[in-house]
Amino acid sequence: MPYASVVLDIPTRHLEGAFSYAVPPELARDARTGSTVLVSFSHRMAVGYVLAVSEEPPEGVSEGRVQPVLQVLAPPAFDEAAARVAAWMAREYACPLCEAVRPFLAPGQKVRVTRASEGAPWELQTERAGAVDARWASLTPAANDFVPARTASRQRAVIEALRQGPQRVAELSATIPGATSAVAALAKRGVVAVESRRQIRGSDDTTLSSAAAPRPERLTEGQRRALAAIDEARAAGRGDVVLVDGVTGSGKTEVYLAAIERALADGRGALVLVPEISLTAQTVGRFRSRFGDEVAVLHSRLSAGERFDQWDLVRAGRAHVVVGARSALFAPLAEVGLVIIDEEHEGSYKQDKSPRYHAREVAARLARERGAALVLGSATPSLEALERCREGGFGGARWTRVEMPERPGASVLPRVTVVDMGEQFRGGGRSIFSAPLVRALEGVAERREKAVLLLNRRGFANFLMCRDCGCVPECPHCSTALTYHERGHLLACHTCGRSWPVRAYPDPSTSCPNCGSRYLAAFGVGTQRVEDELSMLLPAGVEVIRMDADTTRAKGAHQRLLEQFDAAGCAVLVGTQMIAKGLDFPEVTLVGVINADTMLKLPDFRAAERTYDLLEQVAGRAGRGERPGEVIVQTWWATHPAMRAVASHDRSVFLEAELAERAEAGYPPFGRLANAVVWGRSERGVRDASARLADAVRERVADAPGWEVLGPADCVRARAKDQVRRHVMVKAPVGADLGGMLSACAASLGRLPGINMAVDIDAYDMM
Repeated sequence: MPYASVVLDIPTRHLEGAFSYAVPPELARDARTGSTVLVSFSHRMAVGYVLAVSEEPPEGVSEGRVQPVLQVLAPPAFDEAAARVAAWMAREYACPLCEAVRPFLAPGQKVRVTRASEGAPWELQTERAGAVDARWASLTPAANDFVPARTASRQRAVIEALRQGPQRVAELSATIPGATSAVAALAKRGVVAVESRRQIRGSDDTTLSSAAAPRPERLTEGQRRALAAIDEARAAGRGDVVLVDGVTGSGKTEVYLAAIERALADGRGALVLVPEISLTAQTVGRFRSRFGDEVAVLHSRLSAGERFDQWDLVRAGRAHVVVGARSALFAPLAEVGLVIIDEEHEGSYKQDKSPRYHAREVAARLARERGAALVLGSATPSLEALERCREGGFGGARWTRVEMPERPGASVLPRVTVVDMGEQFRGGGRSIFSAPLVRALEGVAERREKAVLLLNRRGFANFLMCRDCGCVPECPHCSTALTYHERGHLLACHTCGRSWPVRAYPDPSTSCPNCGSRYLAAFGVGTQRVEDELSMLLPAGVEVIRMDADTTRAKGAHQRLLEQFDAAGCAVLVGTQMIAKGLDFPEVTLVGVINADTMLKLPDFRAAERTYDLLEQVAGRAGRGERPGEVIVQTWWATHPAMRAVASHDRSVFLEAELAERAEAGYPPFGRLANAVVWGRSERGVRDASARLADAVRERVADAPGWEVLGPADCVRARAKDQVRRHVMVKAPVGADLGGMLSACAASLGRLPGINMAVDIDAYDMM
């Protein structure tokens, strides 16, 4: 009798690993790896997932004591390689195994089961997901000799419609009242054949007209080098990684397309990840223009039914190229030859809910399990990827960096102008637009071109800034910007915990601590204000299109706004970070950044890197066609290395200073960082639990070199939804078992009634 290794969907740290169940003969065909099953556990029904099937009984347990699998609830959703990746995720990211398995399940599948009546089979609950069949009607040869009765007008109408070709019965009913009964009558006479065909929901989506991917006459030298490196990594079959380090507009997408063509020719498929939902419209257009129906799309803006249809196309082997956001990594593509992560530096590849994985790391593990190659593409690679390439390898795989420093054809990198807003203010400028940006916008309107304006609003924390000199008050005890708390009118340091009333820092006035100016105020500008001021500044006939969280909330809004911008003769696109990456409009000749400093002073060691990445990426939206591009960056800190690096298109200006600071502090890429957050309504309970966790970690790591425990301390967001939040941060050497250590420490605390805990390994969110 076969035995199944089943992980129960009971998310708790106190229930580790999988349990063995016997597979009855009547279920042996269906209870396979990846199946969802119903089992009995601790005298109650539980949903579980089969991770492996073996003919050997569990060691040390008699066969008669092994409980049976009661029912198979869903067919296999993943295979043995995916099960091994899930087990690795559970260890690496300190989460229950069942939570690591869930991303691999069919979209819309829930944990709960129901049944219609006592004795009826149990059924999984779903979010309106599952296969949907459409009824199609077509004429049979008997229709040639069939003459409807004189009064059968509906039958005649149906036959005339079907002479043009088969149609869905639902479509016939929409145009011919009573068509359903007419089709049924004709089917009985053998005149019409009715069959069920699989309906793919959401398959009629259009793509942008600018999203076609015509094959270039010849590749650049950088593109040829990148393709050769990818071919070599694929041939090695051990999960080797190729970092395509190409300037914006250098043709990285064409490298992806060509590499996928070669993988498909070898009978292998590809997973392609993009960082933002807003990118999928253009990205899917390019891939479908090259690969047609081979492409499946997976992202969160699809309905549960649409996601299931696309996922099922992959499982059935009808689609071999999967394009989507972070979750597309878990598509059931068995023969994976390539995993591609575009804009790999993006923070959106880090999941903020359990399992808190990073797509780059899971992709690297998946490539090793599948014998595939991992391709990372970016104009601003992450410091982690650059460091691994410098070392030549990581985790048993070879890491190779290939540069693509040139743009194809006649297009060149845009000219970048950094505008010191302090000088503008001292010269009498009070507008959110500097004089150079106003002149450039007027030029775009005169020439009937297009422009993109970025409003950098990442992060929730406000800070005070001097409008005269650009100074942001810092903690006198830490190299951290003080965060402005509107409630209480406080400036707080979230590194050491000290705080000051605004009127008491640095003296009893509200003046700037650097120059004494009285223009010290909370800094921030909204997209709606930018839109309004643009409408007043620009002449009639220039469309102003706003793209932010408010305007893109509805389904399909991203694509509609981009189509509107694409179709406009002269337009300005105003938006937040979602417009900074991946958009490819040759008519855009101007890019403006309204406030480049917003992220720079946030209490986050990655603040400078994120600022540089964003500015370099948005600058690359200009001059991608034949006309030269111009970029204007408005900043209060024009001397910062990130600003100077963007202005000169020289990354080394930024990297040298940034890497030195990271190495001295032991931050990634020279170490690992975890953030364990504890929250609850009881402040005393949260303080006690966080202190116990910190003590447990300190006791376990002792004096081990490279380990450091910081805290516990209040989170930057010390209270959220009436719950107190504190955290413990842990630094560890590269390669350390950070997840396993923290998971064990968290489990050692036992049950904590009313207290929640989240362990974030390789944390990106320090707030």
